[in-house]
Amino acid sequence: MKQLDNRTIKILFIGDIVGKPGRRAVAAILPNLKKEEKIDYVFANGENLASGNGMTKEKYDEMMLSGIDYFTSGNHIWAIKEFIPYLDEKNIKVLRPHNYPFNIPGRGLAEIGKNILLLNLQGRVFMKESISDPFALADKIAQENRDKIIIVDIHAEATSEKVALGYYLDGKVSAVIGTHTHIQTADEKILPKGTACITDVGMTGPSDSVLGIEKEIIIERFLTQLPQSHKVASGESIFSAVVVEINQKTKKAIKIKRFSKKL
Repeated sequence: MKQLDNRTIKILFIGDIVGKPGRRAVAAILPNLKKEEKIDYVFANGENLASGNGMTKEKYDEMMLSGIDYFTSGNHIWAIKEFIPYLDEKNIKVLRPHNYPFNIPGRGLAEIGKNILLLNLQGRVFMKESISDPFALADKIAQENRDKIIIVDIHAEATSEKVALGYYLDGKVSAVIGTHTHIQTADEKILPKGTACITDVGMTGPSDSVLGIEKEIIIERFLTQLPQSHKVASGESIFSAVVVEINQKTKKAIKIKRFSKKL
């Protein structure tokens, strides 16, 4: 079990890791960053690990060796069917959104150590999946786990939905971290009742791209309105994350800091 500071805990949350460029950036930057920032736990959204869409056991193992403690995900976690059965294995540290139907593989909630709860939710605005209300579900979990440090990954399209969830959960959870839109937002803050928030933590992947995909492919799609096969871009990578420092006694966040580095 990790030895934690008696007063505060530091959590690093890495934005959506996209394909080989994203994995390369994590392997190169994470080990030193953990030491420099004295990080206690590392979480990351991993739904784009394998070729930008989904996860494989091989890519999962690769990233766990780089120092990630637990993965969250989103709507793309279902893209590679061979990985889906792994979501039910207790030793596989990957969440899927908790507000999907409960009769499907996987779990959306994980207890980490003695006092941390990692919660994965998916938004509903502009998302095609028919899922339950993330606001009500998050509130219920928060009420049932008042003695825990709760970290929420809200994987959503609409900035308004992510910002609103942050305010709704202010004082009920320690952090609400937005993922899915792959662009790091400059609105990190501690809300009045002590919850750290950022609308989107950003992407860890190829910087010369459109959300990790070759820009020419996406431009062609906009020009023609025709489907295009996606391919993860190559070249320089960017590593996007936030560091959240939390008071272990009060469960309130005391600092949130954006981190962005090119490789």
